[in-house]
Amino acid sequence: MVEQEQRNESDPTSESRQQRAGIAAFLTGLLATLAFFAFFPGLPHVIDWGAILVAIAVGGLARWFCRSRMARTAREKDSS
Repeated sequence: MVEQEQRNESDPTSESRQQRAGIAAFLTGLLATLAFFAFFPGLPHVIDWGAILVAIAVGGLARWFCRSRMARTAREKDSS
């Protein structure tokens, strides 16, 4: 029981690492999507509100994927 409580308590360094990785993933997704809309041949090379909203959504998905992957690897590390 004590072991479960210790696992539930978050380590401050892992929390800050997850937060930094989430921010980096969000910015990477955001900038990659904006670069795609700005430089992909055949597109009008205009960043409009639709492109900005899609870039924010892609950044959010990248952040979610990164944090879920980090949580899964942490769970697997704890169980072994």
